[in-house]
Amino acid sequence: MHLSRRTLLASAPMAALAPTPAHRTELRTGFERLAADGYSLLKGRRVGIVTNPTGIARDTAHIVDVMHQDPRVRLTAVFGPEHGFRGTAQAGGSEGRYDDPATGLPVYDTYLKSGRQLADIFTAAGVDTVVFDIQDVGARFYTYIWTLYDCMEAAQLAGKRFVVLDRPNPVTGREALGPVLHKEFATFVGRQPVAQAHGMTVAELARLFNGEFLSSPVALDTVLMTGWRRTQFYDASGLPWVPPSPNMPTPDTAVVYSGTCMFEGTNVSEGRGTTRPFELLGAEGVDGRWAAAANELALPGVRFREAYFAPTFSKFQGRTVGGVQIHVQDRAAYDPVRTGIALLVTVRKVWAGFAWRPDNWIDKLTGSTRVRTMIDAGAATDEVTGAWQEELAAFRRVRRNISCTGEARCMANAAPAQDDACAPHRDAPFPAGRGSLAWRIPG
Repeated sequence: MHLSRRTLLASAPMAALAPTPAHRTELRTGFERLAADGYSLLKGRRVGIVTNPTGIARDTAHIVDVMHQDPRVRLTAVFGPEHGFRGTAQAGGSEGRYDDPATGLPVYDTYLKSGRQLADIFTAAGVDTVVFDIQDVGARFYTYIWTLYDCMEAAQLAGKRFVVLDRPNPVTGREALGPVLHKEFATFVGRQPVAQAHGMTVAELARLFNGEFLSSPVALDTVLMTGWRRTQFYDASGLPWVPPSPNMPTPDTAVVYSGTCMFEGTNVSEGRGTTRPFELLGAEGVDGRWAAAANELALPGVRFREAYFAPTFSKFQGRTVGGVQIHVQDRAAYDPVRTGIALLVTVRKVWAGFAWRPDNWIDKLTGSTRVRTMIDAGAATDEVTGAWQEELAAFRRVRRNISCTGEARCMANAAPAQDDACAPHRDAPFPAGRGSLAWRIPG
């Protein structure tokens, strides 16, 4: 009986797929593998690339500069997301349309553009292949993954091929955490039913989008990493860190972000305008009782320090506020979403001035009214987090089976180690079928 590689991988148990430590190799990003292969996926193509300052080679040269100088690549356009291609814009801003001074390439603005409008931009740029290479941070409300989604949808509408170059999830790919978005709360901080901390890489997300959420799949290629362990945090990757946005200065920020970004939906400062955004939280009138109340919960892997700071912009600009600094002591034990909920519960108890943003932005961030209404009703941390476990389990089941299909060719000759709950790089068909997750989630 002849066993093909596809048959063998599809039938093998996960434990059998994990290489022994002796066979582990240095992590190689999607771009590194694409370049090492001589850009064969892009041969003869007019290429446009969706990227930002994180799209770098290991020596920190930007991949647009590298590819522009390489005669094997016909790079004709660049597409910039929120904050811009070169990263000159703050949160909620972009760079607009201009010609890049370094390369002369036309740069098009994708921020807040989707559907036919974005498809027309791809058409006007004269490209036939759109490449995506941006470092994500692992949270549903970080807008780059929805730039990915919008660009995939637009590429399909415009009849373009789409290539995703993989990079690590900086907070590991161990498991998904937090509430799953309900469709009636879809915005640019969450288009589809994805967990708040998704535990996936951008290539895995692209395959999820193509298999579950796009009304018609795009012609998709994913260039996976090799040598990445799903338990690996970014600072163990050996790759240089470039802030993906102005308020994501370090990998430490990414560790807490999927929980403390919820404070954007409140009148409490999430630390913007400080050197530790999302690790510092505070407001006028808050004192040491908040840190004490949070520490009493004995949350795993974290301690809270009473802190005072004066943001240089955003909430409480130029005014001294009191609050907490989050000190993560054991990343493996730390649950950022549960910690974020605990901090919302405790600040509401110790500070009479606490309020949600009047537009109920917290509902968009968490994906439903549940977090806000349960906390307002006096629910404890475990009650709130317990309320989303059924839908999270449904998301985890679909996430476990993300794989290459006929719709998504995959440069994965040496797939990353399958060392824990998710098996995204197996060559097996998408088992549940298109739309299998969406019907399980309200909306």
